[in-house]
Amino acid sequence: MATLTAKLQFRMCLAYLWVLIWGLHSVPELCYVVLPAYCILTHSHFLPKVEEPAIWIPIAIFVTFNLHTLREYLKTDLSIRACWNNLRMARITAASGHIFGVFIVVLKLLGIADTVFEVTQKDQSSDSDDKGHVTKFTFNGFAVFVPGTTLLLVHLIALLALLLRLQSPVHGGHGVGIGEVFCSQLMVLCFWPFLKGLFEKGKYGIPSSTIVKSAALASAFVLFCRS
Repeated sequence: MATLTAKLQFRMCLAYLWVLIWGLHSVPELCYVVLPAYCILTHSHFLPKVEEPAIWIPIAIFVTFNLHTLREYLKTDLSIRACWNNLRMARITAASGHIFGVFIVVLKLLGIADTVFEVTQKDQSSDSDDKGHVTKFTFNGFAVFVPGTTLLLVHLIALLALLLRLQSPVHGGHGVGIGEVFCSQLMVLCFWPFLKGLFEKGKYGIPSSTIVKSAALASAFVLFCRS
C-alpha cells in the first residue's frame, strides 16, 4: 500500500517490511532448526535422498548462499572466521533473543504479561582479564538462554539416538538421510558456544537452572517424537 499511497519505491517498501517483521522470521526458523532432529528421532526425512537428482537443489542453494556471503565478507577485508561467526550468531540470536522477544510480545498482546524493560549487566574487559577468555560466551540465569540450550540438547540427543540406533521404526521404507544428519551436525556447530558452556564454570558456564529447564523441554520434545 505504501508503494501506491506514499510513492515509495518497491525496494524501499521491502526494506521497511523487513525491519517491521524482523522478529517474526524466528518462528519459522525455529521450526526448521528442530526439523532435522525431529526427522532423525522419527526416522523420517524432509530432504531428497542422495541417490535422487533433486538433492542438488538444496545443495546448490546452500552452497550459493554461503559462497555469496563469504565473497561479500572478503570484499570488505573481513576474514572467513568473521563470516562464520556472524552466520552462526544469526542462528543463535534468531533461536534465542528473537524468539523470546516474540513470545513476550504475544503475552503482552494477550494481556497476560506487562512489558518490562530491564537493564542487564554488560561485560567489561580490562588489561587484567585472561586473554584466553576474550572470545568466550558469558551466560547467566536469564530465560533467554533456555531456547538455545534446549535446541543444542535436542540435536545432541538426536545424534546420540542415531549413533545407538534408537530411532523410531521406519515407515514406508524411507528413513533418515544424510542431509538431515548434516543439518543436525551443522546446528551443533552453530550452537558450539552453548556446548562449551555446559562444561565451563562461573560466568562462562550455563547455570544449572537453565540446564534443568532446557533438559526438561528437550525431554518433552523427544517424548513427542516417540509418541
